[in-house]
Amino acid sequence: MTAVKQKMKDVIEAQPEDATYEEILRELAFERMVERGLADSRNAHVISNKQMEHRIRSWQK
Repeated sequence: MTAVKQKMKDVIEAQPEDATYEEILRELAFERMVERGLADSRNAHVISNKQMEHRIRSWQK
């Protein structure tokens, strides 16, 4: 089994027995977002708080 499939299996198996399809998909998506964020951080693909503040302010216009 590939590492990706194993990670997905682990996330799914960690869900409660009564978890819905949507809840499981949401958890898988969240796990992927966290992994991407950590990879960006490890590879120094980050921006400063000031730059993020500027981006957020531009969205509010």
